[in-house]
Amino acid sequence: MIAGGVFAQLSDDVINHREKLKRELEALEAEIRGVEGQIDEKRKEATTLERDIAILDAKIKKTKLEIRAIDLQIKQLQDKITDKQSSIKSIVSKVDREKLSLAESLRTLAEYDDVSILEVMLAYERMSDFLGDVDAINTVQSSLQDSFDVLRESKREEEVARDEFVDQKREQSELRSLQELERKQLEKNELERKNLLKITRGKESEYKKVLTKKQKDAASIRTQLFLLQGSPAIPFERAVEYAEKASQKTGVRVAFILGVIAQESDLGKNVGQCNLPDDPPRLKWQKIMKPSRDQEPYKRITAKLGLDPDSMPLSCPMSVGYGGAMGPAQFIPSTWELYEAKIARATGHNPPNPWNPEDAFMASAIYLGELGADSTSGERTAAAKYFAGGNWKSSLGRTYANQVLAKVETYQGQIDIIRGVATR
Repeated sequence: MIAGGVFAQLSDDVINHREKLKRELEALEAEIRGVEGQIDEKRKEATTLERDIAILDAKIKKTKLEIRAIDLQIKQLQDKITDKQSSIKSIVSKVDREKLSLAESLRTLAEYDDVSILEVMLAYERMSDFLGDVDAINTVQSSLQDSFDVLRESKREEEVARDEFVDQKREQSELRSLQELERKQLEKNELERKNLLKITRGKESEYKKVLTKKQKDAASIRTQLFLLQGSPAIPFERAVEYAEKASQKTGVRVAFILGVIAQESDLGKNVGQCNLPDDPPRLKWQKIMKPSRDQEPYKRITAKLGLDPDSMPLSCPMSVGYGGAMGPAQFIPSTWELYEAKIARATGHNPPNPWNPEDAFMASAIYLGELGADSTSGERTAAAKYFAGGNWKSSLGRTYANQVLAKVETYQGQIDIIRGVATR
């Protein structure tokens, strides 16, 4: 009686804890949306020191809220992971019990099989007794079939539970990585605010001088952009060219395409550190890709392109989960196959190549356009969905979108400078 009461209380405590986390997260998310709205409204105002300081203050506040929200999300995931571990343990116990039952039935059936039908019949004085044993054999066989059915279903449940467990652990790992990026962004914004006030001494007139100097330096900045902001694989000037072509086909903003590709692969600098020619088997595509989803599509993609599947660079798994994303846009093979025809029509490359920057930029733009990024108002949601799929409303999707949009803001400023210089 006492034990039952303790477990009931424990269950209530767990439920209350989870409800509390949920309410706290919902409140934080509402506050974050409010701050995002304030930033959007401020950006519509004329450029002044007061406005830009207010935007930085709002960004700093928003990032601090995001870090707290990720903490709560990680706690929620840990609860789910604990539940899933218990579920897997229960299923494994069920499988073990069915294996014992199956073994017992097989032993019983084997005893019957060791004796011929004639020997069995002669051992009985009455035919009714013999027929009774025949019924017993049928019962054992039926029991065997039932055990096989239960075992199959239990193994299927175990596979599903383990896949969900891996997904939850991967999400937790990704959240921790994104949280670290948010902390770095917070430090960057705080430093920018400090330097801005230091340079201008809080005076609007001094800020105007800073803005004027930026315009005077535009030509040199333009040169530096092309030299410093791209990657060995894709120079910045070429990246802008690919993004502009993709934008013309899809309506997705050039800076937004650049921001997503930069977030995914640093503009092609890092398209994957696994499946390289000298990698051991544990880092090859057969081990890092999800077998049921991506391995067959990957074989088809590389075969059509005449590429060696054992030597193409692919993303590595995080601490848990699967890798196997391809090229600058980091599409997984199963998703790439869904978009192959659309990419081919847009670029004229048939088949398109996920490691080809032009195809990768177009693929990203097509996908983002379908997610709603063909208008600036839909960019935040599109970025979140690009990374987190159906889980886009979570801290995972929102934090990824924050990282992308921070890059987009920088790229848009760079593009504006380039275009300004070009029209002089």
